[in-house]
Amino acid sequence: MRHLISPLDLSVTELADILNLAEDIIRDPAKYSECCHGKKLATLFYEPSTRTRLSFEAAMLNLGGSVLGFSSADSSSASKGESVADTIRVISGYADICAMRHPKEGAPLVASMYSEIPVINAGDGGHNHPTQTLTDLLTIKNLKGRLDHLTIGLCGDLKFGRTVHSLINAMVRYPEISFVLISPDELKLPTYIREGVLDKNQIPYKEVRSLEEVLPELDLLYMTRVQKERFFNEEDYIRLKDTYILDAKKMALAKEDMLVLHPLPRVNEIATEVDSDPRAAYFKQAKYGVYARMALIMTLLGVHVD
Repeated sequence: MRHLISPLDLSVTELADILNLAEDIIRDPAKYSECCHGKKLATLFYEPSTRTRLSFEAAMLNLGGSVLGFSSADSSSASKGESVADTIRVISGYADICAMRHPKEGAPLVASMYSEIPVINAGDGGHNHPTQTLTDLLTIKNLKGRLDHLTIGLCGDLKFGRTVHSLINAMVRYPEISFVLISPDELKLPTYIREGVLDKNQIPYKEVRSLEEVLPELDLLYMTRVQKERFFNEEDYIRLKDTYILDAKKMALAKEDMLVLHPLPRVNEIATEVDSDPRAAYFKQAKYGVYARMALIMTLLGVHVD
């Protein structure tokens, strides 16, 4: 039995297999429409979500399976004090696989230690979001045609952004990758990622405050929102939330084939006028998330289609 708690739980070869499977699903979704018939996915979301939860549900339904679960801690026995360990012990008797989102770092890992079914980390606090990373990799591979030789700009909340942390962990394993880290000082990439991942793997990177200054050199710009729910002080959030706003004027500085990604939801860090730019890939990215999760569910359940 396998779990997916961190992007590093999958080798580069395993990632390639999942991405290849996702691409085959994109080409011929009907071939996979009943491959998980009789299987159940439990979605245990202790934190609000739209795309991740619904894309997991869509993925399982597209595979012919069914879904059960809850969409907030308030509607679960967590509100009565039940532990994650006890919850997963119970859910193991109801479902075949589980996707868990939790505001506390490490909660899905704890669940995996007590679970009798595969556990997928659907986001834990500011730590990891491995299925968003699968989505990002599938999007980049399909739209750029490669996962190597890329200069990637990461912009916004690099301190609490679990999607950023997961993407860095995954991308450092591919050749000729470099990063441009664009953030205010208060939201810089944590030291444990900068030193423990980038420096350790000798990955080229630079930290800057100005988005305009570096846009011309980027192959990929990964925008993130400043996350109000991660702040203890609302004054700090209000001061920082509009630090970066990508608009048509800034897009004019970028390469003609630069992709703009965003894990969504956006607030106002990408102006709606950018949506019509062919380089804006964030809504395609959300759609790719369903295919990536379909391939992951099949892999963890050991389901094969000839």
